[in-house]
Amino acid sequence: MSEKLQLVTEWDKTFPKSENADHSKVTFTNRYGITIAADMYMPKNADAKLPAIAVCGPFGAVKEQASGLYAQIMAERGFLTIAFNPSFTGESGGTPRYMASPDINTEDFMAAVDFLSVQENVDPEKIGIIGICGWGGLALNTAALDTRIKATVASTMYDMARVNANGYFDSEDSEEQRYEKKKALNAQRITDFKNGSYQLGGGVVDPLPEDAPFFVKDYHAYYKTERGYHKRSLNSNGGWNVIGCMSFMNQPINCYTNEIRSAVLIIHGEKAHSCYFSKDAYTAMTKDSKYTDNKELLIIPDAVHTDLYDNLNVIPFDKIEKFFKENLA
Repeated sequence: MSEKLQLVTEWDKTFPKSENADHSKVTFTNRYGITIAADMYMPKNADAKLPAIAVCGPFGAVKEQASGLYAQIMAERGFLTIAFNPSFTGESGGTPRYMASPDINTEDFMAAVDFLSVQENVDPEKIGIIGICGWGGLALNTAALDTRIKATVASTMYDMARVNANGYFDSEDSEEQRYEKKKALNAQRITDFKNGSYQLGGGVVDPLPEDAPFFVKDYHAYYKTERGYHKRSLNSNGGWNVIGCMSFMNQPINCYTNEIRSAVLIIHGEKAHSCYFSKDAYTAMTKDSKYTDNKELLIIPDAVHTDLYDNLNVIPFDKIEKFFKENLA
């Protein structure tokens, strides 16, 4: 039994609607029985089976933000695309809300591939995925598991297991610091159990402190302004539950990326605080691998993290289009 979702009917994206792509809302169910809400974009007047791409991210964002922008632009360029909300967030189902899981969120991507594979106007042998920010890391994790995926783009990626376990820039990478974090999270579990509800961790800080580091200012400029604010976005509002990402601490992702046989393009901004995730992910993916010929790391000069969310002068859509057309051929 799939959940009955209440889907918004009006256009409420953070980007304008294209005249060159058709838009509709669709749903599908993952193997945990959670119903996923997605926006489907299709090239105008398409009359043949199309290559397809599933898009998700950033982590804590919704399909009305960056993932929808990517999906709509790729539809303008000839692909059938869906931008979906992961389980427990946005218009998708799943209770309780505002939880994340390395397993369930990888499954969300695989369920999107299930859905695309059976569409009459999709060639099931030509399916790719795009993951943005934290969903870039999950996209690589999915590509290592799902042999139906022929091409993967990870844009401005985070490794959510690494950042939860080790902190930013691996500054908390010690047994003692992990223990203290786990201790605090488990205390929060007791508090939540007593209260019968989950405490939210807070989204992007607002108002912005004068001494905030640049990457916090970068997020604020997207999530807390007209540029990228959305009422259903966790990053724009109350954030994940405090314990929402707890399992990432003990469940590393991307353990077998050097076994990915399909094509992978990792894109990051040179000046992004998060660039080390992509550089290290590419190194791990190509180390001792037999499948390096179709792997690429593209560093965009001078770009910061959120430039790859919505800056059309920075996001290399020509490159992304060429990558998918070559690898979904």
